[in-house]
Formats: sequence, structure tokens, C-alpha cells
Amino acid sequence: MKKYNINLRTTPIIELNVNDRNMLPMAFVAVKIPFFFIFLLLITISCDKLVEVDDPDNQIGTHQVFEDLQSANAALSGLYSGLLNSSVISGGSDGMGAVLGTYTDDLDCYYVNNNSGALELYQNQQIPTNPMIEKTWNTAYQQIYAANSIIVGVNGSVSLGTEDKNRIKGEALLVRSLIYFYLQQVYQEIPYTETTDYQINSHLSKLTKEALLQKLEADLSLAVSLLSDTYRNTERIYPNKKVAELLLAKVYILQQKWPQAEQLTGNIIQSSLYQLEQDITKVFKKGGKHILWQLKPLNSGDSTKEASLYYFSGAAPNAYALSTNLINIFAPADLRRQAWMTSVTVSQNTWYRAAKYKNLSGNTDEYSIIFRIEEAYLIIAEALARQNKVTEALPYLNAIRQRAGSPPLTGSWTKDAFLQELLLEIRREFFAEMGQRFMTLKRFDRLGDLVTIKPNWKSYHTAWPLPQKELLLNANLNPQNPGY
Repeated sequence: MKKYNINLRTTPIIELNVNDRNMLPMAFVAVKIPFFFIFLLLITISCDKLVEVDDPDNQIGTHQVFEDLQSANAALSGLYSGLLNSSVISGGSDGMGAVLGTYTDDLDCYYVNNNSGALELYQNQQIPTNPMIEKTWNTAYQQIYAANSIIVGVNGSVSLGTEDKNRIKGEALLVRSLIYFYLQQVYQEIPYTETTDYQINSHLSKLTKEALLQKLEADLSLAVSLLSDTYRNTERIYPNKKVAELLLAKVYILQQKWPQAEQLTGNIIQSSLYQLEQDITKVFKKGGKHILWQLKPLNSGDSTKEASLYYFSGAAPNAYALSTNLINIFAPADLRRQAWMTSVTVSQNTWYRAAKYKNLSGNTDEYSIIFRIEEAYLIIAEALARQNKVTEALPYLNAIRQRAGSPPLTGSWTKDAFLQELLLEIRREFFAEMGQRFMTLKRFDRLGDLVTIKPNWKSYHTAWPLPQKELLLNANLNPQNPGY
């Protein structure tokens, strides 16, 4: 029987060499990842699963982690750190803001000799061995495993108080649900697990979209019941009940449960916790009451990942620039075009960079925003319109338009005409954020529009291929997605 000892150090990263990698599912193995992932991975696998963990003086066991509030909070903080550094919601190069922004038509990719797989996704030439597709899958399931470890640990704790157990479990459920939400959107049918048992996880089958969304509805409803409206940090760097409600509303929209989505987003909008930020130049400042949840940079003074990724000046872009197609949907007087985009001209060639986040050094007032109240306004507008309540939907869409300096929509609108305007407004408001463009086009059944914009777009590109390595390791994940 092999023994794996984990040293907990003050540094957030350790290196672990695992020789028998086939003992663990591919998605749950990494050579170098945040220590709590490895820690939670190994301490929660029992002896009958071929892993035994000693408990010397310089180590912590599962029972110790979840019997002490400080250690339990540290495990949860590690989960958030992983989201910031590399995840579907990271603002960096592997986050869905950039990857899906170029996969659709918000961003152009200018990488040269880049082996990350991002350029192939931009060119809509992805294959099942694409590195970015594999990384997205593996990182997501590592983080799901970590969330499951926290949930299992909290459920088994006999020392944590009920309020603390509810909060920690609720936050872990929310994070897990958010990751599953993105995985379903990009891969379509995916496996779902609540366990830390590697033998079960290594033989999972895929769930249909409908079945997965039912799971997320149940998980998020539980998270809503466990969480409080009160933020545990005034900077809103940890989610509260309203964040869970907003994500649940997004699930309801995918399920076409329009009244439920309307009710939830209406409650969020009416909450005294939030209000629209009327000054466009302050939307991406950390102190606004329009923010539901944001992620804080690791070190004081660090820029957000978005600010660093999208910046270029004095030369042609070498990573990302805003597409001409996106620029052209903005009226010149739109304040978002003026405040959230910056032109860069070199040798009579002009590009535009995304400039929602502006601080490159000495950052004191920008965090990476995950959810903001504007999304609730646009979701309720869609939910109302889908129920043929266009007149009721107009004020919510107009609130977003008018604060951007655009005239309100007036007169009588058909449902289809209104939804077309809504589709455009979501793009103007959320370009290069969290993969919103891809998910909105998919929800509206409009991804096919990209065939006139992107030369290699195919009808089956509504989903990515499943990673080839995963299909070889687990035959239950077959068949491969159509077209690949």
C-alpha cells in the first residue's frame, strides 16, 4: 500500500510527484496545483482506494480540517483562489471571457506560435486533443472535486456550528454549480458527481442537458436555503444568497421556466443591497453597490487578470483585440464605447482593446467582477418578454440603455423585435465578460449567425468536443459530440 504525505506550508503552491497516476481519474490529477486541491484530494480517499495518508505532527487530517472553523474557511478560500488563478470564470487567458469571446465574434486572437489551443478555438478548428479543451475540462473537474471534498467534510463535521456549516456548504455548492453550468454550456452533455470516491468518478456517464439542469436547480435551491443575504466581507469577495439566486435564475432561463426566473431576478433588483451604477466609468470599480460578487487579486496592488490580458499599446496586439463586428454595433455616443474601449493606432492601422479594467500597477480599486446587477435587469427583461409581457420588460432594458447614454426604446414592440434588441444590448453590456456572448447566442438559438462572420464556423460548433484523453480513460463518456 502506497502512502502519500502532504506537507502544508505557508506557500499556496506545492509540488507533488504521483507515480501511479492511473490510480486517480485524469480530471483529478495535476502535477502542480494549489495545495488544498492535492490536500483535499488525498485526505478524502480512504485506505480501500489504495491511498493511505499518515497524520504526523506537521500535517492535518480530514477530521481536523472540518472540526476547526479557521481551517475549514482556509479550504474554502483555497477554492476561490483556484477560481481566480485558473478556471472557467478566471479573467485570464484560460477563462471563458477570453476563450469564448474569440470562439464567437467579440474578440480577435493575435497569438503567434502559441500552443495553448486558444488560436485553434478562435479559428473554429478545434479537435478533441486541443490543449485548451483538455485544460478547461481537467481544471474544472479538479475544482468540482475540491468543492465535493469540502461538502463531504462539512457534512461529517460534529464541531462546526450550524450557521458555519450552512455557509461553507452553501458556498461550495454554489461554486460547484457555477462550474457545472459552464461545462454544460461548452461540452453539452457532461458527467455529474457529488462524491470523492475515485472509483465512482472514473466510470461516470454523461447526463443530458435536461438532467444536468435539474441537478443544478436542486443544488442551487439548497444553496439559496443555506446562505444568508449578509456578505461575510464588505468587499463582496465571497458570494451570498443573492448570488445563488442569480445563478439559479440563469438555470431557470435555460429550462425556459420564465416565471421563476422573473421572480428571482425581481427580488434581487428590489433588494436594498444593490442599485445600478449610473456612472459608466465606475462600473468596474470594486466599491459599487451594483456588484453581487467579485474576486480579489492575490496580492495587494496586483492588476486584475483582465487588465493585463487585454492591454496593448504602441504596437499591434499580440493577444486579443476587440472585433470590428463588435465595434460596429455601438453608436458613437454610447458611453460604454467611450469608457470601455481604447483605440490603438500604429502605422495607420487601428485596433481597439477592451478597457473595462484599467489599472496595470498599483491597483487599489479594481477586482474581477463575476456577477453584477445589470445581468439581473437583462434576465428579467428576457423572462418577461418570453411570457409576452414586452411592455413590462421595456423599463428594465431601458434602464441599461439610458445609463449608457442611449435613448430608451419607446412605442409598441413585438416579442421577436424586442428580443433582437435585447440580444444586442447584452452584447454591448457584457462583451469580453464571462463568455456571455456565446451563452446568449446559444440560449437564443442564434449561434448559427456566426457562419457569416467566422469562415470556419460549422453547425456542430454549438458544443466543443469532449477531450480525447477522457474518452480513452472512461468509455462511459462515449459517444463523442457530433461532428468531432
